[in-house]
Amino acid sequence: MAARKSPLFDTATTLGKIIAFLGISALAGVLAAGLLVPVAAAAGTGASASIQFFEELPAELEREALAQPTKIVASDGSLIATLYEENRQPVTLDQVSPTMQDALVAIEDYRYYEHGGVDLEGILGAIASNVSNGTSRGASTITQQFVNNVLIDTARQNGGAITLSGGGKTVGDKLREMKLAIAVEKELSKDEILEGYLNIVPFSGTTYGVQAASRYFFNVDAKDLNIQQSAMLAGLVNGPSAYSPESNPEGALQRRNLVIDAMLTRGKITQEEHDAAIATDLGLAISPTLSGCVGAAQAPYFCDYVTHLILNDPAYGDTEDARRKVLYRSGLTIKTTLDPRVQNAAQTAVTETANPDTTDGKVGHTMLSLDPKTGNILSMAQNTRYNPEAAQGNTVLNFNVDQFDGGDPSKSLGGGGGFQPGSTYKPFTVAAWVENGKSLNQVLDGTKKTYRQFDKWKASCAQGGEFLIQEEDGYTPQNYGDINYRFTTVLDGLAQSLNTITMASAKQLDLCRIRDIGYDLGVHQAKSSEGEEVPFGFGPSSLIGGGGEAAPMSMAKAYSGFANEGVV
Repeated sequence: MAARKSPLFDTATTLGKIIAFLGISALAGVLAAGLLVPVAAAAGTGASASIQFFEELPAELEREALAQPTKIVASDGSLIATLYEENRQPVTLDQVSPTMQDALVAIEDYRYYEHGGVDLEGILGAIASNVSNGTSRGASTITQQFVNNVLIDTARQNGGAITLSGGGKTVGDKLREMKLAIAVEKELSKDEILEGYLNIVPFSGTTYGVQAASRYFFNVDAKDLNIQQSAMLAGLVNGPSAYSPESNPEGALQRRNLVIDAMLTRGKITQEEHDAAIATDLGLAISPTLSGCVGAAQAPYFCDYVTHLILNDPAYGDTEDARRKVLYRSGLTIKTTLDPRVQNAAQTAVTETANPDTTDGKVGHTMLSLDPKTGNILSMAQNTRYNPEAAQGNTVLNFNVDQFDGGDPSKSLGGGGGFQPGSTYKPFTVAAWVENGKSLNQVLDGTKKTYRQFDKWKASCAQGGEFLIQEEDGYTPQNYGDINYRFTTVLDGLAQSLNTITMASAKQLDLCRIRDIGYDLGVHQAKSSEGEEVPFGFGPSSLIGGGGEAAPMSMAKAYSGFANEGVV
């Protein structure tokens, strides 16, 4: 293939190589002028421009806290889920295998312990090689690479421009990197720089740092890496995509062997160790750490609920973006009240009742448990798989909770909109009955009857203090199966879930008070979106669950109030 042409000269020719050499040497000259400021200051105006340019470059490296995964754990400490933008597990240098340290230095910067951040000898060698061989060999030291990774990380976190690497850098970019590298060498020891580099550098996708990479590729800790494993990881930092052992195993093997050769050349391993390592295959044991509730080890919908609560809470940041940064980058350990034993039993029961692979997708099943004394959530199970992909049994909608937190449409809870509570709403009528001083053993007429149009019911919150039946044919409540119409006690009517007894009870009460008791205990419309939680309706049909759709969370909270003597 023909060499690319320049309007001024052809770098493939001898003359072009000489001109390229002179141009690159100008960069080295500027750097040298900056490194030798005390000497060059007396050399007159010829060096003054270079000195001034170098002096005006930033001399302090601003470092943000490195992103670390957040863990959500159950009450017994077992993992629920890991959340991260960058999967990183920081380690100290003594937690990294010496062979890993040797492999990295051998291939990336074998003069690392001899230079002060910028390797002038390496730069001149790279220039000579590039001019004579037409290659693009680099000369960045480990310190410079550390600086560049810090600049990239800082820019990413602050929404700034990402510093380019390799050939994309301008002369100014490169000079800034070099000056900062010199400054870093004055601030940190060689071991501290190497430790920082090993923790910040990307190895693959969202896998950052040597510990996370060791666990991902080999399922071992960084301290236990052997020669060939260390060599493969050290080879990756030069090009995580190009040398990926997953997408390019041949390229990864060649690169690994090149690192092993370098380790031998630099006296870090013996010939016997070299030959043994070269003879091995890559030996991968891919062990990904799944991120988010999709990869939850248990209770994915509870995980989803927890993440929504934090993203909605201004205590974790003024904006949702700030809160998301805290959640996914701050290395939190979020301890929850989930009881794995209760959760496992609940999930098993729900799945056996309504298997996600066979149940009609329009039918939702949940099971949620609260501690009535504390309100702590013990379990949150659902008959679907937490998965955004469109398939039978998949959904990320959480059937257990409201759509919005407190009815605020800016605070999503990811809820599915709730269910009609049906007969589970009847205890609120009985609660109002008891509140009025009436006996649970009082016998009422539960025979089948029709409440005619305009029949009056007490409703203090309605206009005129009354509710009127509007249906032209009247309202005729029916029991399940259209049977069991009889005189019986209020308590038996509740136990047998008789609609006619519920209506006979309510006819003696204030419909609005029944509604309010349910609301005070926590029952409200699951789709509330007007800035507050909206109560159910108060008409007679509401008394048997037809007044709205409630989330299982609010119904469980209300029932815990009964168990806790009215306290929720």
